[in-house]
Amino acid sequence: MSKTCLECGEPLIGRADKKFCNDQCRSTHYQKSQADVTPLVKSVNNILKKNRLILTKLNPDGKAKVKKSTLVKEGFQFKYFTNTYTTRDNRVYYFVYDHGYLPLENEYFALVINKEI
Repeated sequence: MSKTCLECGEPLIGRADKKFCNDQCRSTHYQKSQADVTPLVKSVNNILKKNRLILTKLNPDGKAKVKKSTLVKEGFQFKYFTNTYTTRDNRVYYFVYDHGYLPLENEYFALVINKEI
């Protein structure tokens, strides 16, 4: 029984583990699989990417202190983060992947990087 291309159904010739007959079929198949992602998921992923980019830009040295207004001006959206970390003294760090922030007094935030990830 011969294998067929996952995209166009043409018979495959060549390696035993081959799945597509050419690069165009491979690319088309990938694009179709990505189209199944809901608009909500795409939107949230884009917000998370933007939030991480902002934290990266404002914290090039690994530790920084910034005003909330600076984050807001850059377009940071505080309700979107990937995880939290609570310290022994109950301070909560919010992380966007490896970049985190800790709310401080007077509308300031401490920015950190988790290098253990």
